[in-house]
Amino acid sequence: MSHVQSRAFVATDTPGRYIGRLCKHFAHKIPVSFDEQQGRIEFELGLALLQAEDGGLALSVQAANDGDRQRLEQVVGSHFERFAWQEALTLDWQARE
Repeated sequence: MSHVQSRAFVATDTPGRYIGRLCKHFAHKIPVSFDEQQGRIEFELGLALLQAEDGGLALSVQAANDGDRQRLEQVVGSHFERFAWQEALTLDWQARE
């Protein structure tokens, strides 16, 4: 099965905080694993991966088709932006081959 994916990066001094918040939020309903450096959220539509990097947080989503990928971008992005309101952070998703 081929996958389509996209990635976003946001500059923040506290990537681990956002990994924890997002993963704990979704863990009530779907399979999640995470630590301070990375997170994995398994949606029915596909997969979201979070990675702490130098200078910020990298988020990626992958799904079986473009429609599901775009839906995952919306879901993950809206929750991230809600949790990041104090820093006024937003995500700019870039599709990847």
